[in-house]
Amino acid sequence: MDVEDKKKMAALAALDHIQDHMIIGLGTGTTVQYMLEGLAQRIQQEHLNIIGVSTSDRTTKAANALNIPMKDLDDVGHIDLTIDGAGEIDKHFQGIKDGGAAHEYEKMVAISSDKNFWIVDDSKLVDTLGHNIPLPVEVVPYGSTKVFRRLANEGLNPSFRMVDKDHFYFTHEHNYVIDLHLQQINHPHHLALWLAHQVGILEHGLFLDIVDEVFVGTDQGVKNLVPEREKRY
Repeated sequence: MDVEDKKKMAALAALDHIQDHMIIGLGTGTTVQYMLEGLAQRIQQEHLNIIGVSTSDRTTKAANALNIPMKDLDDVGHIDLTIDGAGEIDKHFQGIKDGGAAHEYEKMVAISSDKNFWIVDDSKLVDTLGHNIPLPVEVVPYGSTKVFRRLANEGLNPSFRMVDKDHFYFTHEHNYVIDLHLQQINHPHHLALWLAHQVGILEHGLFLDIVDEVFVGTDQGVKNLVPEREKRY
């Protein structure tokens, strides 16, 4: 079974938990696209009254194309459930989101949600975060080289994310992304706290103590993983 099949399996499994009259946070990424397509089909076939709240311009565009009713985060009182992907998930159910540089919006929607589900293929499960993907941090362009040097001096192996050799990659808020190539993050809570106190850094891609259930597509089908809260640290 290829990776795309596993992603689709995980995405469709999470849809079983969506009920009529729910407000759903819609994540960002390739796995989420399968969820959006399945959600649109359920809304049409079952005549569900569902409102979506997007985590990125890309998701908003995709949801609109599928005729999923949408509202802005500020226009809803709460979010029942957010379904999103993840770049890596460690054995303690801590995660990194990295690819779309939408982690600011994703995190705002996630913390506004009663529950959070992650949908992934089994390649995203790791013992320790940072092994396969870098950790993104969003920084304001002004003084960004100073922030870069500070990160380098801490041994965090930073690099600016680029579209090509002459153009920076921009986030939704037109800021830069600095990727930290760490290989392993043994103490993600400590790192998150340090990054949060650095002037010039707006947000980072560590998603800690957020997820309530993980749907994992594997060769043997979908596995449902639920964190044991007392064992998270």
